[in-house]
Amino acid sequence: MIKIAIAGAGYIANIHAVAAKYIPDVELVAVVDRFPKVAKSFIKKYQIQYYFETIEALIKDIKIDALIIGTPNYLHCSQAISALQSGIHVLVEKPMAMNAREAYQMMSTSQNSGALLMVAHCWRFDPEVLWLRKQVDSDRIGKIIRTKGYGVHELWGPSGWFTRQKLAGGGAMADMGIHALDTARFLLGDPQPKSVYARIGTYYTDYDVDDTGILIVNWEGGAVSYIESGWWQPHTDGPEAATQLYGTKGFGQIYPTYIRNLSQKEDPGYSYPRIDHAPQSLYNDQMTYFIQCIRDHSIPNPGAIEGWINMKVVDAAYKSSETGKVITVE
Repeated sequence: MIKIAIAGAGYIANIHAVAAKYIPDVELVAVVDRFPKVAKSFIKKYQIQYYFETIEALIKDIKIDALIIGTPNYLHCSQAISALQSGIHVLVEKPMAMNAREAYQMMSTSQNSGALLMVAHCWRFDPEVLWLRKQVDSDRIGKIIRTKGYGVHELWGPSGWFTRQKLAGGGAMADMGIHALDTARFLLGDPQPKSVYARIGTYYTDYDVDDTGILIVNWEGGAVSYIESGWWQPHTDGPEAATQLYGTKGFGQIYPTYIRNLSQKEDPGYSYPRIDHAPQSLYNDQMTYFIQCIRDHSIPNPGAIEGWINMKVVDAAYKSSETGKVITVE
């Protein structure tokens, strides 16, 4: 039996709790949250035995195998490091941290302790994304020259801590753009980023973080990715994480999902638009994979390295927007 605790009791923590309950031989034993009233409802809903206000109190009092972190971004690094140093495996929500420096600290702690660190870039577990990746790997559309993707909320956006720089680190780019960024990188086979150019700003809200962004990433191997991020946008060409691939032999995309070359179009038959764009099954598959990595003690993908690289690109994007220059990613 693998014993799991969840840090956080909000929206995404509920989704992870359902996923944990879905897997055999996994027990959700504790929740960590600074707000007792919120935690009380969470405990009752999922029949959880223990409640703690801090990760440190949890580690001191009971033994667990894994921690799911679904708290505001500013807590990710400290909570993950506390768990990893105690030999507890960690699944942390995206963005991995407030910045690449914190992400590197988390990665180093995982490597030194031997505890696994996985980042919840959930679209890597979507059946349509996996289908398109398979077509790319089979050379169905040739060498990918460029990609176009979206991480955008049309006519709505978040509230609360998401909109505060000190708690979130960034706005729509860190929250939504990172979905499109990671999906593009996954479909390309996880190349290393070479340089980043971005224009990021706040135009539709009075938040102290960004609500609009355009990002261009040059990858090793020659591909270039154009990525849009946004909250409260008046229009978007596709749903969040929608990505298009332009190859030397043809074209492929997700949502709606198909590939096309000069002679034919291949549609795998997925319905569009989806009834639920981010279904619970997506998170169930992600959790199943995380638990299997623990049982096999195999390094997860997306793991610490993937999360850290994404944060380096996000950091470079904000720096590029501030300076107006193309930023080289070391």
